[in-house]
Amino acid sequence: MYAVFKNGGKQYKVKEGDIILLDKMSLEPKSKLELNEVLAISNEDKFSLGTPFVKGAKIEIEVINEGRAKKVVTFKKRRRKDSKTKRGFRRDFTRVRVLKIVG
Repeated sequence: MYAVFKNGGKQYKVKEGDIILLDKMSLEPKSKLELNEVLAISNEDKFSLGTPFVKGAKIEIEVINEGRAKKVVTFKKRRRKDSKTKRGFRRDFTRVRVLKIVG
């Protein structure tokens, strides 16, 4: 069984027991949360696609921790122009475990 849900403008495909990184939600570790924006759900033989969300479907997750990802460095250099730019970005995330998919 798997489900596709929406969080923070992104879509994630998950199964029970998966550990994923979501955008930072400022929650305490070990806290539980329900996500209701389920776009699609699939059992072994049945597939449900929402318009836009599947009615009655939800995903129960548990927060593991929060953190920051490794730095992504972007470097732009324009040859023969004496022009260059270096920028860094670190994404804040919340690591969660999918406990149960209800649908």
